[in-house]
Amino acid sequence: MTRQTTPRRDPFDLAARLGLDGARPGWVHLVGAGPGDPGLLTLRGAALLGSADLVAYDRLADPRLLDLLPTGAEAVRVGKNPDRSCRERTWTQDEITTLLVQAAREGKAVVRLKGGDPFVFGRGGEEALACREAGVPFEVVSGVSSAVAGPAAAGIPVTHRGLATGVAFVTGHEDPAKPTSQVDWESLARFHGTLVFLMGVRNAPEICSRLREHGRDDATPAAVVQWATTPRQRVLHTTLASLPDDLAGSGMGSPATIVVGDVAAVGRLLGPPAEPARRTTTTPAAPPVPTTVDAPKVPA
Repeated sequence: MTRQTTPRRDPFDLAARLGLDGARPGWVHLVGAGPGDPGLLTLRGAALLGSADLVAYDRLADPRLLDLLPTGAEAVRVGKNPDRSCRERTWTQDEITTLLVQAAREGKAVVRLKGGDPFVFGRGGEEALACREAGVPFEVVSGVSSAVAGPAAAGIPVTHRGLATGVAFVTGHEDPAKPTSQVDWESLARFHGTLVFLMGVRNAPEICSRLREHGRDDATPAAVVQWATTPRQRVLHTTLASLPDDLAGSGMGSPATIVVGDVAAVGRLLGPPAEPARRTTTTPAAPPVPTTVDAPKVPA
């Protein structure tokens, strides 16, 4: 039997075949770049990048995505550097929204390229509201969020039959200007599903402390996934009680996703499902895998 192979197609050709329009002059397109791997950008996102006049991108967007821009397009890095690890200029949110609105008013087709999904801890809602208030039309193009793709890249499903029927996505870094925290730690500690914290590396000790203070078991499996879906990916397997010390000793930092819940133990069985040789896994603590985990079946 002869196996037929389908020729590979250019992403722009695929976008055209699907009838995906390009970026519109005078519009702001809020595009999710995905969790890190440029291959996880959506076809819609690729079509918009390939027809943009100006792209405002952040530090978590893979720079190779800028190769999709047409000749003459302007690329402006508007990143925020929470760790102050370089001398790069840090843009305020007001400066970013001003840039987007002004460029659109000048008739440019504007793409705001944001790591992950623009509406999942990406401040995309604020940028959309700024456009609406300024009378600038906008479009939201969802991206693959690291809240799901980060754990998945480490072999961790955020839901799993018998272990977690729900998942909560929680910010690990609240606005310091808030008078009080809006995180309900008591409810999160009682929640029987998976907890996924984004932007939480710096506050990991407080996150773990709050959960333990409100009754979450010290032995709860936990994991940290840094630079998910990229060749720089690192994974730390630990427990809720040990996470702060293990994380500090690992040398891992931002960007990273923190997972708390029984599903984290599944990652010990599955491991990184793609290109494991290019990624590293650290396992300083090894609590027993819950007996309700469905071990992967090995083909006969």
